[in-house]
Amino acid sequence: MSASRARLGVLVSGSGSNLQALLDACARPDYPAEVACVVSNVATAYALERARAAGVPAVVVDHKAHASKVDFEQALLGALREARVEWICLAGFMRLLSADFLGRFPGRVLNIHPSLLPSFPGLHAQRQALERGVKVAGCTVHFVDAGTDTGPIIGQAAVPVLPDDDEKSLGARILVEEHRLYPLAVRLAVTGQVSLEGARTRVAARATTDALALRSPGAME
Repeated sequence: MSASRARLGVLVSGSGSNLQALLDACARPDYPAEVACVVSNVATAYALERARAAGVPAVVVDHKAHASKVDFEQALLGALREARVEWICLAGFMRLLSADFLGRFPGRVLNIHPSLLPSFPGLHAQRQALERGVKVAGCTVHFVDAGTDTGPIIGQAAVPVLPDDDEKSLGARILVEEHRLYPLAVRLAVTGQVSLEGARTRVAARATTDALALRSPGAME
């Protein structure tokens, strides 16, 4: 792989379908990033199998095996440093990262969340959306700060909430858009077309066409 491609470290805790979307994107010769390593805090996470199948180093750093959050994050940093990671993508990673950890990768930690933030942060976002009776749901890619899903937004994709939706059906429809949105947002970030500027997202003029593509085609039809 070209040395000019950004090196991604993907942190996971579960099945890793968004990891797979990133792996598939990185397999394309014109994509500006590669997955350098996948790190999971759960040894049985299926995402690790996805990484191995793609020939990507897969590492387990079990948070339960460390006496403190500081120790756990030091172990995470060790795995990421060994893989020479430049950017971090959270893909279903179920641990909050400290401000100190994030400071090691300033403006280079991304997350995807299954709601149109700032609505419905945290766990069970699809359930929250259904309970509130919203008519439009979706997903968001954002820069990560020390809060829970509070970082500046890079891009969003919307889906309709159908009258007979339950948490599973709505989640599946949102997941389709997550798999499209995350690789696009990563492309924009690693090429500098979007960047973190203080507490805001800065969009370069040349990103206009790509940024418009973040909308979900036909989602509101």
